[in-house]
Amino acid sequence: MDRSYKTIHKNFKFEGSHFNPSELNDVAYSLIKEGNEEERKIGDFLMDWLSPHDSLVVRTSGSTGTPKNITLSKQAMVNSALATASYFGIREKDSALLCLSASHIAAKMMLVRAIVLGLSLDHVPPSSSPLSGLSKSYDLCAMVPMQLERSLKNISKVRLLLLGGAPVSSALRTKVQNISTQIYETYGMTETCSHIAVRPLNVSISENDERTSDIFRTLPGITVSEDDRNCLQIHAPSLDVDCLNTNDIVQLVSETEFKWIGRWDHVVNSGGVKLFPEQIEEKLRAIIDGVFIVTGIPDDELGEKLVLLVEGKVDKASLRSQIEKVTTLEKVEKPKEIFEVEKLLRAEGGKLRRKDIKAALVTSSE
Repeated sequence: MDRSYKTIHKNFKFEGSHFNPSELNDVAYSLIKEGNEEERKIGDFLMDWLSPHDSLVVRTSGSTGTPKNITLSKQAMVNSALATASYFGIREKDSALLCLSASHIAAKMMLVRAIVLGLSLDHVPPSSSPLSGLSKSYDLCAMVPMQLERSLKNISKVRLLLLGGAPVSSALRTKVQNISTQIYETYGMTETCSHIAVRPLNVSISENDERTSDIFRTLPGITVSEDDRNCLQIHAPSLDVDCLNTNDIVQLVSETEFKWIGRWDHVVNSGGVKLFPEQIEEKLRAIIDGVFIVTGIPDDELGEKLVLLVEGKVDKASLRSQIEKVTTLEKVEKPKEIFEVEKLLRAEGGKLRRKDIKAALVTSSE
């Protein structure tokens, strides 16, 4: 199934038309010169892809640190596309919709999959409800959770949906259980050419096996292990990844399966107890509708104390009362303080910049 990045699949279509390399280069040039901001990003990527260079430079999201430029080999991106096709049974002439910004790896890989696998790709401007107004149906699409949340009434237009970019809340998971669309949450990063593992969100596709909804399974040719911090290590030779150390704390099930627990660099050590903000936030989403995070700040007695930051105004007394009634929260998981923040800091792609948010809070509290 090996394919070279230098080949454009004969069945590849972009906006309904076939293109050879020269014609696609003309399309890219036209998008750059005459398109809107998002179309220029697509054009820029296509020009990079069609260039004679064996690799290209992409920018990381900055959600876990400062955004930076990294180099990916084009063949690794092709291999990622082939692994995705093998895992999900994606076939040439399948239709696909691009509704994410081409400045990020998820959108770049949708373009690569279309070119390499021979898909018919359409694109719409990135928005919170990308399916609104569309009459066509698609075999494949990738979204972030917010887009899925606001596309539920139209999601049946998509056969297979890949979801990434942010954790999926239990509330959203519940809403998609009786939907016919096959929805998978993905795990991956820019360095791995998007996802390296997936887990099904729908009961209908997980064969009613409750265990599957919590466990990520790797794509073909990819294995995982853990370091002495219980953080995930990724082994993906086809993606030019020998051993990539992450800061994601996991529960390893096998060399191809793992359960994601949270970020090692987000852990709050309060009174000798390790608290995982992502797990606590999941429990708090049942009572908080807006944007929020929990984190730790220095405390003379506990070392760190758990605090809750809520974007915008909030009735603190009422919220404290609601928190006390959340039965899934352990006593140590209940925030000691609540802070109102006018606007939580975000990275380029919209992800919350937890380290910077915490640093700003600590500075303001001193």
